[in-house]
Amino acid sequence: MIKTVYWFFLALVFSATSAYAQLTIFNVSSSEITEKNKLSFQQQFEIQDVINSTTTATYGLGKFWEVGVNVFNVNYERASHHFVHNDSSTIQPYAPLLLVNTQKLFDINKVFGVGIGGLVGTNLAHKKHLVYFTYTNLAASLADGHYKLAAGGYLANNGYLGEGPIEGVQLGLDAGIWYEKIHILADWLSGSHSKGQLSTGVGIYFLKHLPVSVGWQRSNADGSQGWVLQVTYVP
Repeated sequence: MIKTVYWFFLALVFSATSAYAQLTIFNVSSSEITEKNKLSFQQQFEIQDVINSTTTATYGLGKFWEVGVNVFNVNYERASHHFVHNDSSTIQPYAPLLLVNTQKLFDINKVFGVGIGGLVGTNLAHKKHLVYFTYTNLAASLADGHYKLAAGGYLANNGYLGEGPIEGVQLGLDAGIWYEKIHILADWLSGSHSKGQLSTGVGIYFLKHLPVSVGWQRSNADGSQGWVLQVTYVP
C-alpha cells in the first residue's frame, strides 16, 4: 500500500512539470513531443481473437508541453462479429474508454530526459468508472535522435489494465537503423494483466511524417500471440 501511494504521489507531483509524449512505440510512450500549435495522430489495431482499436490525437502547447484525447479499447470480437462493451468487470479492462492526457518534457542534457505522463478518463458504457494510467520514464536519445531508449515504472488501476498488478516496469526501444526510412521497434510492459505484453516489429516511413508500424505481440500472462498495426502522423 505504501509503495502504491508513493507512485501515485510521484505521478501527481511531476505531471504538471515533466512528461513524455502520449504517442507510443507500440504500448510504451515514445519521446516525441508535438510541436507548438501542431496536431499529431496515431491509430493502432491489436489483432487476436478480438481486434482492439486505440486512437490518440495530441496538440502541442509549446515549451515541450502537450495535451491529448484518447479513445481506447474499441473491441471487435471476430468470432461473434460484434463490438464488445465492458462496464461491470475488471478481469478485462473497461471498454471502450475516453481519456485525456497531458505531459511535458524535461531535459537533463542532450542525451537524457526524465518525464512523467498520464491518462485519465472513463468508460463509455452505461455504468461509468474512473480509469487512469501514469508512468515515469528515464529516456535516452542517442546518435542525434536516431536511437531512443526508455525505461521506467507505471501505476494504473484495474479498470485500465485488467486483472493483475497495478504497478510495474516498462521498457521501450526505437532504433532508426535507416533513419526515417526503417526503424526497429520494441517495447514491454510487465505484469500478468491484459496490457502486460512484449511487442516487437518494424516501422516503415512511406512518407517522412507518416510511419506505418507492424509488429508481433506476446502476452505475459498466458503466452498468447497476435499482431499489431499502427499508423502515426507527426507534423
